[in-house]
Amino acid sequence: MTHTGTVPQSLRAFFEAHPRLALAFSGGVDSAYLLYAARACGCDVAPFYARSAFQPEFERRDALRLAAQLGVALNEVPLDVLAVEAVRLNPANRCYHCKQAIFTALLAAARARGYDAVMDGTNASDDAGDRPGMRALGELGVLSPLRLCGVTKDEVREYSRRAGLFTWDKPAYACLATRVPSGTPITSDMLASVEGAEGALFEMGFTDFRVRLFHGAARLQLPGGQMARALDRRAELRAALAPWFDTVMLDLKDR
Repeated sequence: MTHTGTVPQSLRAFFEAHPRLALAFSGGVDSAYLLYAARACGCDVAPFYARSAFQPEFERRDALRLAAQLGVALNEVPLDVLAVEAVRLNPANRCYHCKQAIFTALLAAARARGYDAVMDGTNASDDAGDRPGMRALGELGVLSPLRLCGVTKDEVREYSRRAGLFTWDKPAYACLATRVPSGTPITSDMLASVEGAEGALFEMGFTDFRVRLFHGAARLQLPGGQMARALDRRAELRAALAPWFDTVMLDLKDR
């Protein structure tokens, strides 16, 4: 499965120094490439997927598909993140508490399998100032080889494309909890409604969007190039989202 020009030397050196690692695997672009690169460099790597209400089912399907493509068994770790009050109440630093809960569980699962170190897919383009969860990762000793080796998001996509990974052009996707306004307690019904509505939009051919909650309504954030299509198909769009939302609004600010 190894292709030339798919793993930079800096990353190869990292895996030579860390020959046995667990991977926090989401099925997204970065962790998918990291799983490929680790395998290509001969690292003994085991992917662990945190299965929670914050992750939509399509992410799990992508994680299973990518693991199968690379011939690796996926370790699923079920988590009830809403049982953590500091997460459920959704304060401004919710991401910190969420990362603490998720990675503590992943570390325990990895150690039970004999892996003492865990890495994640944070890349060199990610701004630590915008990612409060990074502090939690640092406190738990989670490694971020793409960031450490200076591999940017664009480079991850290009290396993934060369490697033949279907995730290479997958849109960035933040967890479902980000759709709930800060300070509003999160419920499983909220998350299920957002996941259902976003799934319906995917089926209609929309991409790279968000369905955000706004006083019980769905506030759609779409790329500018897709807004005209949404207006043209507004009746169809409202019908598609009706099982989850009575009111659907279009945010005219370009996502």
